[in-house]
Amino acid sequence: MLQTKEIMTKNENIEKVVDELKKSLLELPAQIYSYNDLHKMLSDHINLLITNNFSRLIAVLYRVDISEKKLKQLLLSSPNTAAGDIIAKMIIERQLQKIEARKLFTGNNRFSDEEKW
Repeated sequence: MLQTKEIMTKNENIEKVVDELKKSLLELPAQIYSYNDLHKMLSDHINLLITNNFSRLIAVLYRVDISEKKLKQLLLSSPNTAAGDIIAKMIIERQLQKIEARKLFTGNNRFSDEEKW
C-alpha cells in the first residue's frame, strides 16, 4: 500500500498522467482528482479490455512502454491480485517516471540557443 506522502506526490501529477494516458489510446473521464481514483478507474478499464478487447490493451501497453518481462513477473508473483490492478499500477508508475524525466531534461537546459543544434 502507498504511503501518504507518496500518494500526495502522485496526486500532484494526476492531471498530467491522465493527459498522457489519453494520448495512449485510453478513454478516461476528464475529472480524476486523486491517485486512488485514477487507479480504480484504470484498473476497471483494463479488466474490461482484458475480456473484451485484448489487442487494444496490448497496443496501450506498447504505447505506454510497459516492460513485458516485468509485467509477466509481477503477474506470476501476485496470483491473488487482479491483473487490472497490477497493470494499472504499472501504467501510472511509468507515466510518472516519464513526467519526472521530462522535468529533469527540460529543467537542466545548460546550452544557450547558439549552442543548440
